[in-house]
Amino acid sequence: MQPVWYASTVEEKDKTRAELNGFGGEDDLREAKSMLIEQYRAHVKDTGSPEVQIALLSERINYLTTHLKSHLKDHASRRGLIMMVNKRRRLLDYLNRRDPDRYREIVERLSLRK
Repeated sequence: MQPVWYASTVEEKDKTRAELNGFGGEDDLREAKSMLIEQYRAHVKDTGSPEVQIALLSERINYLTTHLKSHLKDHASRRGLIMMVNKRRRLLDYLNRRDPDRYREIVERLSLRK
């Protein structure tokens, strides 16, 4: 396989990057995100409920955790991970205050607690 910088066209560079990253590009990411939203939404047009936000953050946190295991010195991503974990914690606290039953359900579905 040729290095990314060796590719002659933009399309070849994008294809090479996609092969290196293990996914087909933005379409796959968009599809995965919409599947997550579909799983955790409360109604048809729901994209911003705490459950959906927590599920999306959890997915990104899991990805970044595996990324940081192989890229130990990536401190910028580590900072982003910490901010995401804190945001998820705040959303979980909010949901626990507002509706403890929904909180317990999302924690169980995402298996966040042991």
